[in-house]
Amino acid sequence: MSTEGLLNGTRGAEVFDVLIIGAGIGGINTAYRLQTQVPGTTFTILEGRGDIGGTWDLFRYPGIRSDSDLFTFGFQWEPWPYETPIAKGPLIRDYMKNTVAKYGLDHHIRFHHKVLSADWSKRTEQWKITAEHDGQTKEFRARWVIFGTGYYDYENTFKTTIPGLENFKGKVLHPQHWPEDYDHSGKKMVVIGSGATAVTLFPALSETAEAVTLVQRSPTYIVSALNGSPVRSFLMKLLPAYYAGTLLRILYLYKIHIVVLFCHYFPQLARTAMINRMSRQLPNRVPRSPHFEPTYIPWTQRLCLSPNGDFFQTLRENPNSHIVTGRIDTVTENGLRMKDGTTVEADAIVTATGLHMRMGGNIAITVNGAKVDWAGRLVWNGSMLQDVPNMMFIVGYTNASWTLGADDTAHILTRLLKYMNSKYIMTAVPRVPPSGTNGYQRFWQLTSSYSNEAEKRLPKYGNSGPWQPKTSPPLDWLHSKFGDITTGLHFTS
Repeated sequence: MSTEGLLNGTRGAEVFDVLIIGAGIGGINTAYRLQTQVPGTTFTILEGRGDIGGTWDLFRYPGIRSDSDLFTFGFQWEPWPYETPIAKGPLIRDYMKNTVAKYGLDHHIRFHHKVLSADWSKRTEQWKITAEHDGQTKEFRARWVIFGTGYYDYENTFKTTIPGLENFKGKVLHPQHWPEDYDHSGKKMVVIGSGATAVTLFPALSETAEAVTLVQRSPTYIVSALNGSPVRSFLMKLLPAYYAGTLLRILYLYKIHIVVLFCHYFPQLARTAMINRMSRQLPNRVPRSPHFEPTYIPWTQRLCLSPNGDFFQTLRENPNSHIVTGRIDTVTENGLRMKDGTTVEADAIVTATGLHMRMGGNIAITVNGAKVDWAGRLVWNGSMLQDVPNMMFIVGYTNASWTLGADDTAHILTRLLKYMNSKYIMTAVPRVPPSGTNGYQRFWQLTSSYSNEAEKRLPKYGNSGPWQPKTSPPLDWLHSKFGDITTGLHFTS
């Protein structure tokens, strides 16, 4: 049911059924689902940057690659066409661009449209979206607005306290804003952090840097995995690309989910197995303790992937690669000094300490003139926010590929639109029942420093009904396709 022509007095504002904010993988996936499952729906994508890709267009640090397999991270409707499940950023961007062009989705994208605000009006039953384009303000109207803005702040990085950093005379770099013209060849590089970005940077920098030292406050789990196998090669050669990719998607979905379940039900056994596996890949000069003995249970923080064991290979083959574990006492003019007295020389320090989490892309949201704060609001079916009408946001998994969760949201959206159109319903609002939700859960269910810091800004989940978090990709997919999508919603015609 198109809203074009329903509103008088828009004075040139373009009107759509659905307006998607962000041309990352979630926004593009949603656009495809709208185009194919609810034909006739008018929609557009507003993208603040000059290209598609979201995260993959923003991050350009050395070695950037996926931390999830592309068979599940890629689109279900356009399977990843390559044999290697882990890919570098440029190849992922090419895949996304080719896919967007193939399905004509590029015609729906407006680049350099930075959304400033989204205002819901009960009177018009529409959103008014204000965007900045080429220094001018443009206005759009839409029946629905979809936030494909991710979970972190594109402009501001996570600020962590590194004592004495202001004393450093060399270059300080953050992976989120890596300078295109920076050449690390022949330099002594220090990477502070222990997450996926640090684990990716370490082997990439070591290829040409004089020395690379990873400085971590506490260890993490680094899982080595083959980035290519005879089975994948056989399937890709035996079957047409679409069917091979689809089969591999199913295999990888269940493979990862089984690992997650194993870690959940047998945490100490999983911890021991992962630590022992890391130990077997270390050179004699690098002891297991304290560098590779994480204290937390697997998946209470993310596991880090090392394709073909490149992280450990760097330690074994490059004598100028080092790892230091402990607390930093202070940064000096020429490096840093640890609490135990260890010193590390540096020409450049990379602060790979996490992302600044913020929902909604810093866009001001109001409902009937009242400001909407994400903090503390309950999440309905992992996709809508309590008391906010006709708005969805795209979020994936912390322990599986992002796209799996994003596609669940897209299926719920298209089913809900069909239902509402058939009943001549204009508005759907998540309402928490008087009986509550039987308690609350964290929205971002990891204990990393950046997620702990952000908890006060994030929404939350309940413990019952549609307010529970998504935890099982296979079951969540079934629910998004066939489950109840009306309980918890208040409808008005």
